[in-house]
Amino acid sequence: MIDTAEVLAIVLAGGEGKRLMPLTSDRAKPAVPFGGTYRLVDFALSNLVNAGIRKIVVLTQYKSHSLDRHVSLTWRLPSMLGDFVAPVPAQQRTGPRWFAGSADAIYQSLNLIYDERPKYVIVFGADHIYRIDPRDMLAEHIESGAEATVAGIRVPLAEANQFGVIETDELGEKIAAFREKPTDAVGLPDAPDEVYASMGNYIFSTEALVEAVKRDAKNIGSNHDMGGDIIPSFVSAGSAYVYDFATNYVPGSTEHDRGYWRDVGTIDSYYAASMDVVADNPGFNLYNYRWPILSYQSPRPPAKVVGSHGHTPELQNTILSPGAIIAGARVTQSLVSPDVRIGAGAVVEGSVLLNNVVIGAGAVVRNAILDKNVVIEPGATIGVDLEKDRASYTVSAGGVVVVAKQQPTDAVF
Repeated sequence: MIDTAEVLAIVLAGGEGKRLMPLTSDRAKPAVPFGGTYRLVDFALSNLVNAGIRKIVVLTQYKSHSLDRHVSLTWRLPSMLGDFVAPVPAQQRTGPRWFAGSADAIYQSLNLIYDERPKYVIVFGADHIYRIDPRDMLAEHIESGAEATVAGIRVPLAEANQFGVIETDELGEKIAAFREKPTDAVGLPDAPDEVYASMGNYIFSTEALVEAVKRDAKNIGSNHDMGGDIIPSFVSAGSAYVYDFATNYVPGSTEHDRGYWRDVGTIDSYYAASMDVVADNPGFNLYNYRWPILSYQSPRPPAKVVGSHGHTPELQNTILSPGAIIAGARVTQSLVSPDVRIGAGAVVEGSVLLNNVVIGAGAVVRNAILDKNVVIEPGATIGVDLEKDRASYTVSAGGVVVVAKQQPTDAVF
């Protein structure tokens, strides 16, 4: 039986998230809202807490105020039992410099490991959408005798050049090579048309991790990256194993949503994951009460849908968050966050509306992401004429229009 008291979890949440701009222009990537009432960091933290792993530090750095505030206010565990989720900003403990990479973030935070003296360290990224029971991965790590275990998700061989790829020995267990976006990847022993893509989730035996990041800190040629430098060092030593994510079972999961994982590192991948959530048969099911995604739920009033000025509201495949009011609008295949207001005769299709968005009467919004506090004037259009939108907004490679966060307003529709 796994003793979770012997485990310290480190959640890496210091990334800048440049590819997710402009959603990250004013916040850290893990603080980006998702799914109506959550932030990206909530998914990693929920997986750990649901599994009983409750000694967690969240390493932050880039524009971390909203992230630090969210973690501090939301993730309060009972300290009487020694449980905690603690945001830890870059401390510059080794000199006046910021984190040079994810491995350096751990090196500069070794005091956290020394204080807790865990037997195992779980290192998870903070910006993926998925469910995993890390206890199963930990059990496999212990049984294999590995010093490092990397979670891998099976993807088609043809997509290998989009991922960090894990190549295994003939048994499919020990990692033989760890390569970044290879064009000549080799398929898995049991599935020649598939490869393992690294999920950016790791488990280490503590002493081995400490020694590895210390060595890496002395290597002036290193990029000080967990995937690019630390894992290859374990591979070279023959002590790194892969964990097949497909074998993980999360209570309450179904065959349809089991094994779902999305790296939402770009606007198009963030948008696609959002559409997965609102789909008729969602790829990621927010309504799994046996393994809930946890977050702060503010005391807002319920969502409200009403007719207005002779317009009858119409909603389909849409998530409505608390405090939202839909007044005589048509909203389809969309995600409506808290306190959104949509006016009479407006049309919203395939869009993500973050907190406090106001869409005026008769406006049309299609295939768009509207960040917090955005106001769309009555009769205006977004996502209808992409050439026109490019003059004022960000338009992704996939044609998603992103309207950047605005300051709070008293606008009404």
